[in-house]
Amino acid sequence: MSTAAHLLAAGSSINIDFGNSLNKPSTSILVVLGITLLAVAPSLLILLTGFTRIVIVLGLVRNALGLQTIPPNQVIAGLALFLSLFLMAPTLNQINHDALQPYLHGQLDATHAYRAAEGPLKTWMLKQTGSDELAMTTGIDHEHPAQPTDVSMAALVPAFLLSQLKSAFIIGFVVFVPFLIVDLVVSATLMSMGVVMLPPTLVSLPFKLLLFVMVNGWMLVSHSLVVSFK
Repeated sequence: MSTAAHLLAAGSSINIDFGNSLNKPSTSILVVLGITLLAVAPSLLILLTGFTRIVIVLGLVRNALGLQTIPPNQVIAGLALFLSLFLMAPTLNQINHDALQPYLHGQLDATHAYRAAEGPLKTWMLKQTGSDELAMTTGIDHEHPAQPTDVSMAALVPAFLLSQLKSAFIIGFVVFVPFLIVDLVVSATLMSMGVVMLPPTLVSLPFKLLLFVMVNGWMLVSHSLVVSFK
């Protein structure tokens, strides 16, 4: 009789233990999650934080000054990134405390950890989302949530982005007005002096830079952006 037959005759059995659903995740799962987060991090940064509003406003400030490449795009994006992380710090800490750490220690499975992480993030996004935008996306998706926190992420994310774009352009308009006045004054002065060969933007640029430096423009814009999220 073969060895396999002897084992079966002896009543041996093969058990495959997949472990409890609340066990700590294995190293391979953590590596896969880490790689996935690194791959989708840029999209999450744009879609789920205030990065969109901040980077648009900073870009509009640069255009209002009449500067095309100064500060460089890397500086604009870096400032927007750190301001976004600063704004999201309380929410990220809550997600880490309520979802990530319990999941890593085997106290929550992946499904419950996701739901625990979704709550604080959804609460923060709803505070920055306009009712009109949210009503439009939920109407398209045929959702009728009993309360705003019941709305799905599929409907909340586009509504949040539309609200961010609206807020960014409103702030950008307010930023543009003082620089537009400077351009108009310089242009009218040059025309009254009969100087038509000199571009008005070239003459107004030093005055706009002087005005921006005197009011500590970058700090003022950054403070206004942070306050706009409060």
